[in-house]
Formats: sequence, C-alpha cells, structure tokens
Amino acid sequence: MKLLVCVSKTPETTAKIAFTEGNTQFDTSGVQFIMNPYDEWYALVRALELKEANGGSVTLINVGPAANDTVIRKGLAIGADEAVRVDTEPSSALFVAKQIAAYAKKEAFDVVFLGKETIDYNGSEVGAMVAELLDVPFISYASHMEMDGDTATVTRDIEGGNEVVEVKAPFVVSAAKGLAEQRIPNMRGIMMAKRKPLKVEPAVEAEDLSVAVHYELPPEKGDVKLVDPENMDELVRLLHEEAKAI
Repeated sequence: MKLLVCVSKTPETTAKIAFTEGNTQFDTSGVQFIMNPYDEWYALVRALELKEANGGSVTLINVGPAANDTVIRKGLAIGADEAVRVDTEPSSALFVAKQIAAYAKKEAFDVVFLGKETIDYNGSEVGAMVAELLDVPFISYASHMEMDGDTATVTRDIEGGNEVVEVKAPFVVSAAKGLAEQRIPNMRGIMMAKRKPLKVEPAVEAEDLSVAVHYELPPEKGDVKLVDPENMDELVRLLHEEAKAI
C-alpha cells in the first residue's frame, strides 16, 4: 500500500503574530517553525501504523522552499520512508492542492493523508481540493480508521456526534484528534533520517484564482466584568445590551 502524507510548516503555537509591508506579509522575525501538529501527530502517525500493520511505504510531501527541509526531516525521523518537496512558494490553498495532486496522480498513491487544517490559516481547504483534482472520495475530520485490504472504515467527527463510513482506495482523508497518538523521534530515527531520500520536484504550472491581499489582527479583548451571582437581573441585562448574546 502506497501512502502519501501531506505536511505543512507552521509557526510554533506560542509565536507572536505580526505583519509587515503594509499588513500584506507575515512577519517571520524571531518566529520558530514546526510541522503542523495535525499533519504530524495524527496523519503521519496513522499512516505509519497502517504501514507497520499491512506493509507498504509512507512518503511525505511538502510544498515550499528549501528552508522547509528541517521540518520535513523530522517526519523522516518519525518513520516515513522518503520525502518530496515541491520547490515553490505556497501562495494559496488551491495552488498547494494542485502541486500535491499532480505528484499523487503521477505516483498513484492508495491513500493521501493530511491534517484537518493548519494551525495558522485554519482553512480546511486543501484536502477537499486534492480529492477533487484526483477525482477520488474525500473523508474529512477522521478520528478513527481501520483498513481491510483496500477498504477503509473511518469514523469522522460531525456536529453533534460521529459518522462511520466505508470507502475503497484510492481516497483522501483529513486527520482530526484521536486518529493516532503523537510519536517522538528517537536518536536512531534522527540519525536514519539523514540518509533517507528527500527529493526536490519542480512545481507544475498552476494559476492562482485567489490571493491574500491584506491581514489584520483581531481586536483586543475588553476588560472582564464580574457580576455578583445573586444579581441575575444585571447579568441578563449585560448579556442583552452589551454582549448582544441574547
């Protein structure tokens, strides 16, 4: 079974967010970058578990510049067999999806994994776009997954509960919390990662249909108002008149 795991580089969760060049670019000064947690903890690890149980191979793919290689190498240290970096700046979700889909189609993977979203943009767009471009089923927000031959039984999170579906490979699946447990790379894995192949592929020509033109920070939170628990009338008034919550 050939498994492809899409990984992204994101700012560390405690990074200070700021913008430059007239609020058109993310300010990377002093920012530490990590592999997107949903890609690393859930998508990659579940792919590795399936390989260990059923055989096959796990390939990582990242769309980005050479600076991303450190993040990709961590995925190899955790256990992926090889990695591919599409050598281009990711400019939009659709652009990234087209790069991933082009490589996945060429190599004929059985399952394409990715996290349910990246922790910087939170768009949840790339997975569905990749599936559409490959013309295969897409299962989102997977929290449990078992394979029997080429058939997967997937539990996915939905509003108010869970949904269980069956799907035949090839398909694309986005990973949510619960799909796997985080693995920490050990020293042997780190040393082996240095010898594993990391191929660099040129980008395919792809038109951007939408681009980000401006970023802005959310408004600062206001002061907290404490209400005496015996004064419910005041609480209701504040919720109605100020918070506009009722």
